[in-house]
Amino acid sequence: ICYVGRSKCYLKLGLSENALKDAEASLKEDKTFFEGLYQKAETLYYMGEFEFALVFYHRGRKLRPQIQEFRLGIQKAQEAIEISVGSPSSVKLEIKGDLSFLQKDVEAQPITAIERLTKEKKQQTPKIPKNEKTTKQMLGAFYNDKKYLEDLLKNKELVKGKTKNGERLQDSLQGGLSYLDSCTELWNQENPIDLQGKNQNQNKPRHTAAPEPAHFLLKGLSEIEAELTSGNAEGSLKKAEEVMKTVQMWSKKEVPNKREVLGTLHSCIGNALIELGDMNKALDHHQKDLELAKQCKLPEAMSRALDNIGRVYAQTAQFTQAIEFWEKKIPLVRGGLEKTYLFHEIGWCYLELNRHEEAREYGVRSATAADEIADEKWQINSNVLVAQSELKLGNYESSVSYFEKALTHAKQQDNDSAINAIQKVCSLLLFPCISMEFSAILAVFNLSFLLFRLLTKQNNT
Repeated sequence: ICYVGRSKCYLKLGLSENALKDAEASLKEDKTFFEGLYQKAETLYYMGEFEFALVFYHRGRKLRPQIQEFRLGIQKAQEAIEISVGSPSSVKLEIKGDLSFLQKDVEAQPITAIERLTKEKKQQTPKIPKNEKTTKQMLGAFYNDKKYLEDLLKNKELVKGKTKNGERLQDSLQGGLSYLDSCTELWNQENPIDLQGKNQNQNKPRHTAAPEPAHFLLKGLSEIEAELTSGNAEGSLKKAEEVMKTVQMWSKKEVPNKREVLGTLHSCIGNALIELGDMNKALDHHQKDLELAKQCKLPEAMSRALDNIGRVYAQTAQFTQAIEFWEKKIPLVRGGLEKTYLFHEIGWCYLELNRHEEAREYGVRSATAADEIADEKWQINSNVLVAQSELKLGNYESSVSYFEKALTHAKQQDNDSAINAIQKVCSLLLFPCISMEFSAILAVFNLSFLLFRLLTKQNNT
């Protein structure tokens, strides 16, 4: 699943907390991933966290100054801050506390920017009085989320668990509370008139400050995702089915976007079933997600469903069907990373079907997209795919050339396993005479195919 794409879907549904989690997840491996930075900034902006959004717009613009979206984001975030807090002449962001970390390219610890800001602010700003009534007034609709996180922390068995990435659940929960505390501290610095205006805005109908059904959904979808991420697919499935039963009883008046929500839940159930190995039921739920997306005319939801249906078919070796649905997804793709991944997977399916020219074509398209976003992991994968296709077509010199490109990117990544595997392939290909015996060709292809699937698996984890 593409975290950025799913984060956009959550944001469209008004599920801002889930959108933020996916945006942060997209940055876990590479904190300089500009699409993830932009999505995190956008999510924070629509949550009303204009100060934090500004931080990530600035960080993205520093990495990709040519992308106009970051400049526009900075502009709209600054305007929103001036409206809610005041003009820069009366209130200024503290550069040493809020933006100094933009100068640091390498972070010593894998910690989110919001957590960094929280720690810095704690050193500079006095703690707000532990007045529950004041906290409730400042947080508004988010107060219930704070209480929910506090209740989870009291569960001694739960906090001992770990996520799929090895992060302690206790740390994740504490990070959420720290974030809410930082919001309270930040709003506490605003004058009473501005605070009153913020509370009035929160009382207006908004996606994030939603009535009870939306709060229930936000909480439910967070739990569904948390269970799946921590490896508990059965727990995720059970929770998703419980939430779906409740949603099905609601009227359209209570939840105007009921079909959209049901589509999201079908997607969650389908993903859990994939992890449990029940591919037939998973396919059924993802097809229902696609049907609802078509009814609601939601391109991003359609893209999500097509991707998952293709994934089910590919995992069950039904490569022709996988290609059919993935090729339907191509016009709906927006981000460069998603495009690179999609072209690569389609090319792999063609390779499995021994349609080597089509595999080479999609491999080249994947490599071009990977070059555009400078993603070295996918540059390795896509070049290996093209090299394999050329090898099967008998174009040995071209195959060596693409393997060498993959090797260059592997060295830049310091990926020792990929380096060793590619070097072995190249050494077998570079015979004194380019005409190779069939057994040698077969050995090279088998080795390159193992490398190809190894790299793909590493990149998808």
